[in-house]
Amino acid sequence: MQRSLCLLIAVAAISMPDRGHAQDGKQFVSDFIDSNQVSYAETALEIWNLAEVGYQEFVSTGLLQDHLQEAGFKIETGVAGIPTAFIASYGSGRPVIGILAEFDALPGINQAAAPDREQIEGKQAGHACGHHLFGMGSAAAAIAVKTWMGEAGLRGTIRVYGTPAEEGGSGKVYMVREGLFDDTDVVITWHAGDRNDASPDTNLAIKSAKFRFQGVSAHAAAAPDKARSALDGVEAMNMMANMLREHVPQETRIHYVITSGGSAPNVVPDFAEVYYYVRHPSPEVVANVFDRMIAAATGAALGTGTTVQHEIVGGSFNRLPNIALSKVMDANLRNVGGIHYTPFEQAFATGI
Repeated sequence: MQRSLCLLIAVAAISMPDRGHAQDGKQFVSDFIDSNQVSYAETALEIWNLAEVGYQEFVSTGLLQDHLQEAGFKIETGVAGIPTAFIASYGSGRPVIGILAEFDALPGINQAAAPDREQIEGKQAGHACGHHLFGMGSAAAAIAVKTWMGEAGLRGTIRVYGTPAEEGGSGKVYMVREGLFDDTDVVITWHAGDRNDASPDTNLAIKSAKFRFQGVSAHAAAAPDKARSALDGVEAMNMMANMLREHVPQETRIHYVITSGGSAPNVVPDFAEVYYYVRHPSPEVVANVFDRMIAAATGAALGTGTTVQHEIVGGSFNRLPNIALSKVMDANLRNVGGIHYTPFEQAFATGI
């Protein structure tokens, strides 16, 4: 975690207007992280163990806010009408530098911090994407830069944006819609991964929706002719979606899961639901493929004698990379240096 933190901090520091302080600032924030990393690592582990899913990260967001408030940041909670979203601010004037912090877990993931498959009893969610590090790492970066700014007497504004529900909930979209990023000069983000790099690559645009089919229930043995199976509607839609895969642009991703399909085999379900993601690097392609998914749902309902409605769950454009900042980040990442694995980490990797 330390390397990722230093990366964020160095980029934020070098973006400040007084470049004469930059080198001293990098050493300052690196030393600051070294002296506080035990506390930050403990909080990251606590968020890992909590594993709170999107829009329900009440304890996790509180832990991050506590760190930031104790460091002197002004906290705005519940921004954009989201109880777990927050903005932590320090300083005044320009530049206004934002740092994103995510902290939600994935539903349906259950894995202990062990090299073998080992479930945790009673757990229904887990951190498969490193957001326990993401949130704490961003908060630590901001605290270190804020402390350096105070020592150096520099003007500028540092903000931590606590962005909930990244895993399919599009929390940032609501914050953007409320204009919470309008006055920022730069926004820095990062993500845990299997390598340290400053890639200028984009990601996938996404649109997600739940398709709900309504039918007529009846006993599957006594009166099947009276029934119209909502599950048939879902399965017909899924069949058409799978046929569609051959006829969409390269890099298109179509994912689905049946979230409701009935309760008993001998009762024809009058309700069924399927949850879809459509992804592609181009938002225009996503919109086009999603329209074809709606057509598939409509056809499935027509063919099975059911009706269908859909609810948009979320959506976002692809990330617009900033080449200039990527180069700055790469230079600072090289200054921080490579990863130095501890004996424990090496043993863990061997176990995997």
